[in-house]
Amino acid sequence: MFALLAKLSWPEVRHHPWQSALALLAVLLGVALAFAVHLVNRSALAEFSGAVRSVNAQPDFELRGPPVGFDEALYEGVATHPQVAAASPVIEVETLATAVAGQAPSDATQPLRLRLIGIDALVVARLAPTLLPQPAKGIDRFALVDPATIFLNDQARRRLGDAEPGSLLRLQSASGPVDVKVGGSVGLAGPPAAVLDIAGVQAGFGWVGRLSRIDVRLAAGADRDRVLHDLALPAGVRAADPGEAGARVSNVSRAYRVNLTVLALVAMFTGTFLVFSVFALSVAKREPQLALLGVLGLTARERRQLVLAESVLLGLVGSALGLLAGSALAAVVLRVFGGDLGGGYFAGVAPSLQFDIAGALVYGSLGVVAAAVGGWLPARAAESIAPAQALKGLGSTRPPSRTPPRVALLLLGIAAPLALLPPVGGIPLAAYLAVACLLLGGIAAVPALIGALLRVVPAPRGALALLAVQRARHRRGDATIAVAGVVASLALSVAMTVMVTSFRDSVARWLDTVLPADLYARVSGGGDIGLPPGFVERAAAVPGVARAEPQRVTSAPLDPTRPAVALIARPLGADPARSLPLVGDLVAAPPGAVAAYVSEAMVDLYGARPGTSLALPLPNGTRVDVFVRGVWRDYARQHGAVLLDAGDYRRLAVDTRVDDLALWLAPGTSTADVQRALRAEAEALRPGGAPLDFAAPREIRAVSLRIFDRSFAVTYGLQAIAIAIGLFGVAASFSAQVLARRKEFGLLSHLGLTRRQITAVVAAEAAVWTTCGALLGLALGLAVSVVLVDVVNPQSFHWTMDLAVPWLRVGALCATVVAAATLTAWLAARSSASGRAALAVKEDW
Repeated sequence: MFALLAKLSWPEVRHHPWQSALALLAVLLGVALAFAVHLVNRSALAEFSGAVRSVNAQPDFELRGPPVGFDEALYEGVATHPQVAAASPVIEVETLATAVAGQAPSDATQPLRLRLIGIDALVVARLAPTLLPQPAKGIDRFALVDPATIFLNDQARRRLGDAEPGSLLRLQSASGPVDVKVGGSVGLAGPPAAVLDIAGVQAGFGWVGRLSRIDVRLAAGADRDRVLHDLALPAGVRAADPGEAGARVSNVSRAYRVNLTVLALVAMFTGTFLVFSVFALSVAKREPQLALLGVLGLTARERRQLVLAESVLLGLVGSALGLLAGSALAAVVLRVFGGDLGGGYFAGVAPSLQFDIAGALVYGSLGVVAAAVGGWLPARAAESIAPAQALKGLGSTRPPSRTPPRVALLLLGIAAPLALLPPVGGIPLAAYLAVACLLLGGIAAVPALIGALLRVVPAPRGALALLAVQRARHRRGDATIAVAGVVASLALSVAMTVMVTSFRDSVARWLDTVLPADLYARVSGGGDIGLPPGFVERAAAVPGVARAEPQRVTSAPLDPTRPAVALIARPLGADPARSLPLVGDLVAAPPGAVAAYVSEAMVDLYGARPGTSLALPLPNGTRVDVFVRGVWRDYARQHGAVLLDAGDYRRLAVDTRVDDLALWLAPGTSTADVQRALRAEAEALRPGGAPLDFAAPREIRAVSLRIFDRSFAVTYGLQAIAIAIGLFGVAASFSAQVLARRKEFGLLSHLGLTRRQITAVVAAEAAVWTTCGALLGLALGLAVSVVLVDVVNPQSFHWTMDLAVPWLRVGALCATVVAAATLTAWLAARSSASGRAALAVKEDW
């Protein structure tokens, strides 16, 4: 039987290529987009994890300290412990590297941010072979332990103009430039990185007597807990698993990856309606053939299986092509844009495509299921055909099936409770289910809504308008078939438009609050170098500078399984509410307590609500209890941030470094003159150091919003594809309905209606139905946008935003969809309401 159905299915697919192409395109696009997003994220995450593993190797554990490191005296105790087989000291710093042709700073090129790793070449090979330098030909082998010889990975060498062995590099440190010679390569994967002898890093970068970490491999049969007990680790030093960094990035990027995947599946969801519309058209056109097969002995069940077999066949072909297209698209994205996709989690990573067989099976199966679901109702329609009546031209006697209104009410009713449920593993699964219930409930409510809307519409006076309205009113069950795709795609597009607009407007207002100064200065390239000591005082004395406000940004590791939170120190003044984008009111701090202000992510991730205390680790390895006075909105740091007054931070952390400087200028001051004076002051304090970068608030705002728009470029593309698929579905649906109404058009023609009048009636019906569908899609889209703005985003990214509806853009979107659907119905009716349509009534004689 399966072979027979396949033989009957294939000619239909082959002889109606445009219909098959539409259904194929819907499945192909859905599978390709979802699989491409999956491959890009998987490849980027695998590349990043591989880079982490190449740096950390696979010791049994690592001894890690605070950001400023720990006393190197600990290394001797670790290396000589009887149960430790090997121990390797490591220092990791971030610097700026410049390729130079000579010793003069003027010969320098554009600085490159570089991860510099200090190692002991005599012991590192036993624990991390990828960190062992490889001297180039002609370089002395003792260069491995030369504190002035650096070894570059492939990314660093290419970014530095294919730096040749023996060429000079200038590295920037907090105390000034450090010149080193390129000695060869190192097999580190990932972003630009380099290896230098640990003594060179300690001397050149202010790490004398300190280490970042110690990689430890235990002897066979050793007891890890006993070793750690014997070592009596000092405060601030802990034993960490080697894979922590990769796991942290995977966890923090998971919500972003899931949201992108769900968005990509929107195309597959709307594609299901296109498959449904195409097969509904196919069944309408083939009703006589299907009836003839019934007379020849094909049962109703076998007719249903025949149409389902066609949909599954197209699903298989579309899924296979979609997987190929998705792989090609992912390869292009990785080559052109890297593994970032706008999220910023894998910046600097240039991964190669890694095909995923399990993922291909999952997304390919989803494509086949979507095609089968789309073909189910047309298959039921083929099953319900009465062969004798159909051959006489009377058509099916079975009325269109309607979903009971209580089903729509039930789906819409459970959406709100689902949206209130907490996330599962940091993913808003219940919120996604709420969105699905809203969409399905709205689609099921289409007939009832059209009936309710048309009941309040007064009967038009013209005969043609009355005919169109009355048929739209009494055949509203057909509206579900015609406008379901419009409702689904328009609702999702409206929701995404409102969500993106709300997010962008909130970010713009947030930038206006956090950028109050006239000018901002920092070291070119940023990193851990910081401004020269004493620069703040000299900058404040520059003519034209009314006020200078320093800022220090470091990190505080609160949870080993999560990224370190940002620790920000800057002057807050007597009223922090004036300079912070607060969410809620401030709580008065107890006498003598250190006041802290946390971002929204800190509340979700660490429970740091106003009025609670937080044990905050400082860069010097100590911990201090701070009192949370309030919560502020921060769109720059998803993993959390804690803000302290600069005076409290310097007193507790004994850290006077400055990363950024905000400058308020006197009226009439030339910004260019101030910048020249500040550069001169920086050069005097740190000769040959990295230059300063300056930015005005409007420049920072423009760059930030440009990055925001680039991040949501994928969203805009997927939204456009969903709308296009929905419109294709409308075209196929109205074509099927017009084809089924040939006899009606013939009768109208006999009654005296012209071809233009018949097409006007059909276009008016389409306008009525799609207008109702657009109104429902708009209402559903606004409801879904509330879930996205108030539930999905806070649960995924731990920040809130204010709902903003771009009514003009949303209205234009609805009007465009209604106009396109009406035009589609008019074109379909024009081809069927020809003079030949009048002959169709002869079938009833």
